[in-house]
Amino acid sequence: MEQLVLIIGLLFATVVAVGLGDKLRLPYPVLMLIMAGALTFIPGFPDLRIDPELILPIFLPPLLFATAQKSSWSVFRIRWRTIIMLAIALVVVSTALVAGAAWLLIPGIGIPAALALGAMAAPPDPVAVESVATRVHMPRRLITVLQSEGLFNDAAAIVIFQAAVAAAMDGQPFGLGVVGKFVLGAVVAVAVGLLMGRVTSLITKLITSSVARSAVTLVVPFVAYILAEEVHASGVIAVVVTALEIKRHARAEDATERITRAAFWDVVELLVTGLAFGLVGLEVREVIREEGAAIWGMLPMAISISVLVILTRFLWFAMMALLSRKRDGDLPPTSLKDVIILSWCGMRGLATLALALALPTVLPSGEAFPGRHEIIVAACAVLLTTLVLPGLTLPWLMRVLKATDDGVEEREAAKLLALRAQEAAVAALKDNEVIKNLPPEKIALVKARMQRLQAELLDGSLKNEGQAERRRRGRELAIAVQTIALDAARAEVLMARNEPETDPEVADRVLRQLDLRTMIMPD
Repeated sequence: MEQLVLIIGLLFATVVAVGLGDKLRLPYPVLMLIMAGALTFIPGFPDLRIDPELILPIFLPPLLFATAQKSSWSVFRIRWRTIIMLAIALVVVSTALVAGAAWLLIPGIGIPAALALGAMAAPPDPVAVESVATRVHMPRRLITVLQSEGLFNDAAAIVIFQAAVAAAMDGQPFGLGVVGKFVLGAVVAVAVGLLMGRVTSLITKLITSSVARSAVTLVVPFVAYILAEEVHASGVIAVVVTALEIKRHARAEDATERITRAAFWDVVELLVTGLAFGLVGLEVREVIREEGAAIWGMLPMAISISVLVILTRFLWFAMMALLSRKRDGDLPPTSLKDVIILSWCGMRGLATLALALALPTVLPSGEAFPGRHEIIVAACAVLLTTLVLPGLTLPWLMRVLKATDDGVEEREAAKLLALRAQEAAVAALKDNEVIKNLPPEKIALVKARMQRLQAELLDGSLKNEGQAERRRRGRELAIAVQTIALDAARAEVLMARNEPETDPEVADRVLRQLDLRTMIMPD
């Protein structure tokens, strides 16, 4: 019962943290982490212990799914080089450098255990990045880079971590076979994601309740994650691909479902994010309490590794900026300002803590896992340094660099997309070919109502009908016209959403406005 009360308390604290964060202009996940860590120092405060193996399967699927829904396949087609450079190459480089530093700074740690620490410290958390970046009005082009990086880097880090731990447990050298394992796991995960996306689309077509359809999307991420893990593939990649496929198969006529699902997922994402970071705070406090005074002697090593993580990210983005200039590219980073902001947003979070907690305590021989205490302290130091410090100072940094986005570009993009949707609606009202895309029963109904309108306007054949009947037919006609126009407009926005030059989040905002509109009135 105490643990249930604690979970409910963390959910309530999330709501409080959101309100407090809005007033203080601070990201609520950082406030949740600080609040949870501080509150648990109260004497008699109950402990909450969750099996480390359950942390990733419980929290990653819904949070990754929510983030991936804001992207599209077109973004990955454009930014595939950036994704490879950040989600794979930067993770590998960060892992190697941190492992090298750990091998030098921690006596007797061994290469496999050092690589395990490197894998923990390497991947930024997409949940932390998303929650912090959107609250400081960061330019969309930078947020897109951070989102794209965060959706896949966990997969690379987890594969390296698992291979490193297995090597440490078996006493075998860490080999290049991890590369083949990652590629094979990624391919299988993509197949699982594509399959789950298609199956979900078929299921939602059979369900008439919009609430039930939204509930399906809550279950699907867990199914995709668990199924992929069961076949030794990447659950992270499977969830992301599933979300992208569901978005790709979205239909224009599912307006009610989209409204319900958007509200549903906003609440889910808010509460799950707050709970996750609350648990991070609890676990960090637990690690500090278990290590006791020994932590003070480990601090120089932990601080050195934290600085190395931040410096590595900065130098990597600086290299990418130089390469972008040589290619005359327009994808960020393209300036020193971009490099500084993107480097400061390398926030670690749930994945780092979960991998640290999943570290074995002893080897098969009965000996203690080499350097386990130092590894956990270093991982927590990286987490706190890269999450709390940037989370609290990012608003100040954005003001100093004058990088806050005023939203003009997004508003202009939204206006162009809205105009495009309006033109499609007008064309649908003029061109009967568009009506063919509607269900057969709707086509027949619209044609019948159009014929009544034509008779009334041209030859007055309906002029003898009563006033109430004419009003009824007028309402039917309005509904028919509205259906044609809105479906055409939504179809146009959904098509635009999958185009490379369209920002998926801008398209989603326009689509939500169309779903909420009761009538389109063309100029």
